[in-house]
Amino acid sequence: MKTSFLSRAALALVLAAPVSVAAAPAQQPLPPFSAQDLVTLNRLGGVAVSPDGKLVAYTVTVTDPASYQRSTQLWLRPLDGKAPARQVTVDGSASDPAFAPDGSLYLLSDRKQDGKDAGTQVWKIAAPASTTPVLAAITTFKADVSGFKLSPDGKRIAVWGDIARTCPTFGGCDNDGNTTLPGPGTGRLYKDGTGFVRHWDAWETPGNYSRIFAFALGHDGRVNADTGRALDGDPANGGLVGDAPTKPFGDGGEVAWASDGSAVVYAARQADRDEPRSTNLDLWWAPVDGAAPKNLTAANKATDTGPAVSPDGQWLAYTAMARPGYEADRLVVHLLNLKTGENRALTESWDRSAGALRWTSDGKALLASAEDVLDTPVFRIDVATGKVARLALSPVKGREGAIGNVTPLKDGRFVFTRDSIEGPAEVYVGKPGSKARALTDLAASTLAARAPITTQRFSFKGANGDTVWGQITKPAGLSGKLPGILNVHGGPQGSYNDSWSNRWNPRVWASQGYAVVSVDFHGSTGYGQAFTDAINNDWGGKPLEDLQKGFAAAAALDAQIDADNACAVGASYGGYMMNWIEGNWPDKFRCIVQHDGVFDARAMAFETEELWFDEWEHGQKNYVQDPAAFEKWNPVNHVAQWKTPMLVITSEKDFRIPYTQGLAAFTALQTMKVPSELLVFPDENHWVLKPRNSLQWHQTVFHWLDRWLRKGGKEG
Repeated sequence: MKTSFLSRAALALVLAAPVSVAAAPAQQPLPPFSAQDLVTLNRLGGVAVSPDGKLVAYTVTVTDPASYQRSTQLWLRPLDGKAPARQVTVDGSASDPAFAPDGSLYLLSDRKQDGKDAGTQVWKIAAPASTTPVLAAITTFKADVSGFKLSPDGKRIAVWGDIARTCPTFGGCDNDGNTTLPGPGTGRLYKDGTGFVRHWDAWETPGNYSRIFAFALGHDGRVNADTGRALDGDPANGGLVGDAPTKPFGDGGEVAWASDGSAVVYAARQADRDEPRSTNLDLWWAPVDGAAPKNLTAANKATDTGPAVSPDGQWLAYTAMARPGYEADRLVVHLLNLKTGENRALTESWDRSAGALRWTSDGKALLASAEDVLDTPVFRIDVATGKVARLALSPVKGREGAIGNVTPLKDGRFVFTRDSIEGPAEVYVGKPGSKARALTDLAASTLAARAPITTQRFSFKGANGDTVWGQITKPAGLSGKLPGILNVHGGPQGSYNDSWSNRWNPRVWASQGYAVVSVDFHGSTGYGQAFTDAINNDWGGKPLEDLQKGFAAAAALDAQIDADNACAVGASYGGYMMNWIEGNWPDKFRCIVQHDGVFDARAMAFETEELWFDEWEHGQKNYVQDPAAFEKWNPVNHVAQWKTPMLVITSEKDFRIPYTQGLAAFTALQTMKVPSELLVFPDENHWVLKPRNSLQWHQTVFHWLDRWLRKGGKEG
């Protein structure tokens, strides 16, 4: 595996010192961090810094601890620290804050207009620093605005939302373009060549797409509807038919303005019969006058995304994969000369996958985040040489955690967000190498009033003798043996790195009195592309060996871990691994929790929606072409060995790993008379997101663990 200068330095730290969350002195023991705490903890949303560097705006999601109703708030905080943060009364939702060059603040809100519901629209605060900021509606479309981006000069705005492809205006047509309802009944008819029939958690509506429109802003700051132009062109003359930003997770990071405001660059994938097998996102240059967009990256049949135009307008920076059909290929930073067409790969020699890009104000460098050995730091990439340097921004020395939303200030400081296993994202300001100062306290005080945990990093020799990393998270200050939990991450190209999660959260598990072990097995990200690729066509091979060796290494390192009184848990690929462990490591664990895991690879090959993923992972072939590749690692073939009690969790709106996979696993357990339970959410997708459902999820899981790890299998 190739390693950069950074990874070599990190690998030298084979064992990092345990860290703990500082807790205020108290006479009584602090209560543990609970599922109720996790569900109701404040959550940071969008962050924006004013052009003069004096003000930061951010949104916060707040959950009522009794009703579990969620709402969003807008907050403003002076960066000089001389005044506290103050909330702006929005009287509606608040998201996506963005400052214009003149210092005015734009945001999305479903605030009523003239006392009437108007859906989600763009709003503006002309003087956000004033003591009585006033909101004014910028858009009044019939359709909801899903997102927006201001031009660099603040004179134009790009907005996007779901609009009929035949509609020439944003939300100005009476129908949504749906071609699947021929009547007279309620059936949806998907014709030959449709492409996606359903995606993530929604049935597709052919004829309706996420579309971007550009508008001029009038002297009053409002959208001039007459100036609006669609940026996808005429489909009859080579225009794009597809979602921009892409679905289901595309956002403003896929949209950028030309420096002079004459055009918008966006990422999109052609919607056709091949889309479910295509990772071919391209970057399109769309003039604001509505002329046909130009495909800037047609030569590359893999993913091109994350556009960022240089301050002088000469260069387009973006990230690109090289292998079509592979969604976890390395994202290399490219520079495209918008005048000459020259294109060069800037970070070809850097064995990391770059995230969102941001130019420095002088145009000499790019800032990018990237996973790196359990951390997600920010790197400075020199445009002239491609040299990459890691920036130490974290207030915790030697442990970056997950850094994001980085905004450089003129005085050399950065505004950024940071989260870790110990706590969710907060906003900070500081210079690289110095101790950053927190600008927010959304959750820190709440967490300081809860019992602390410790997190320790460790490494060991895994499959092929490669160095593999993991983490141990456990309650601090407890003596004696702790039941062990082997937590297997999803992806599979992902990582249980040092970051906060609102779903599979190590802190809330450890706070129940467990020692949680996570292992970044072969296939994980942040260790170089060869390590990530190692899981392809080997789902039950090297990863299982890494998990077996890693759990043993953790127990040898930390005597508190009771490896003989342990359960294994995981979701998505981690759920697949639970089914695989059930038949291939059947005598190790007292129980298993399997969430949204593949049970039958043959059925999965024909049921999932993004076919490119499943086919790439099985040698770039479909099931008909190479059934043996799918059957080699198919859990259903080992049901005869199933014996470990299993809790199965699935959701009816999960189209990535359809709920039929969970039903089949539960049926197999019942057939084999293995103690088992099935939890089904009718209103969730691949993730459990709703507060009450999350509480039920945690209560069910913790009851299951308690039954097998503390009560000897007895119910109650």
